[in-house]
Amino acid sequence: MIENIELFTHSSIRIKDKGKTIYVDPYDMREDPHDADYILVTHDHHDHFSPEDIAKVAKPDTILVVPEKMEDKAQDISGMVGRTVTVAPGIYKEIDGLELETVAAYNNLKPFHPKGAGWVGYIVRLKGQRVYIAGDTSVTKEAKDVKCDVAMIPIGGTYTMDAKKAAELINIIRPSVAIPTHYGSVVGKKDDAETFSGLVKDPVRVEIIMKY
Repeated sequence: MIENIELFTHSSIRIKDKGKTIYVDPYDMREDPHDADYILVTHDHHDHFSPEDIAKVAKPDTILVVPEKMEDKAQDISGMVGRTVTVAPGIYKEIDGLELETVAAYNNLKPFHPKGAGWVGYIVRLKGQRVYIAGDTSVTKEAKDVKCDVAMIPIGGTYTMDAKKAAELINIIRPSVAIPTHYGSVVGKKDDAETFSGLVKDPVRVEIIMKY
């Protein structure tokens, strides 16, 4: 499964499965592949919802998935994609063969990602496995209840969990594989990934796969 997941920078993710290509929060893309069958957006901050980067990966039949409260912003870029689907936190949805669940993504104490905004992380079902892309979140009740095989977790601090808190969450939900995200550029240091890895307990395997 890991060989089908790419992390370009920050939280910019591409996953390939069964001939389909899924992007989550494309950002600061260095290429223009126009290969997205699906683009999943977690929330409307510029480093997660980047029209410039969506334009680089979208094609005429791309399906854009966004939180319900982003519907107006998504409408502004509707010409870039085939159609837009909205989601709320805490649901299951099947979209043209792609099975996904949403998990509320918010800060407990910080003001940057309020729960009331309705922003989300995604659990994507691929090859019989559950891949959790957490979005910008803290160690919340909803995050601690996640069941997944692969977890992609923000570790950069400031707006999300730091490496210590992220490892705390991973040690609770115990996926087979944990992949750190959201560090090394907009926020956080490159070596935060090593700090995170050192705090994650066996048998969870940490994969550091950020390209740039």
